[in-house]
Amino acid sequence: MKKSILIGLFAVLLVACGGKTQKNNAQATRTEAKEQVADASTVNVYYFHGKQRCKTCIAVGNVTEKTIKELYADNPHVEFIEVKTDEEKNASLVEKYEVTWNALIIAKGDNSIDITDKAFATAINTPESLTDLIKAEVNKRL
Repeated sequence: MKKSILIGLFAVLLVACGGKTQKNNAQATRTEAKEQVADASTVNVYYFHGKQRCKTCIAVGNVTEKTIKELYADNPHVEFIEVKTDEEKNASLVEKYEVTWNALIIAKGDNSIDITDKAFATAINTPESLTDLIKAEVNKRL
């Protein structure tokens, strides 16, 4: 039952966010989306999204960015990177993480975790749960 509700929610979000599978490109706002995977000293928190975003997509990005800025402002080894999947210059980053829609991925070198499902399930109603999850996953990689 819970699984079918979650699948239904993602179907609605997919339509609300543009309804297109995006396996194109990515762009970073604070940093050029260079392949930071090679830098094993930095934990990159990638928020992938397309041009069209629903309320939940925006909430995931906002909660994630706020969490990183507040908890890791003094840590040069943690970086929030907002990646637009519709820009060609970042196609390799999108391909590396096999992003086909929106995604929230925490990575350090080759050690990465995709927390997209949990992020979309909690960003609006329980953002503190998303903050706790981000913090836990980043700390595991520091």
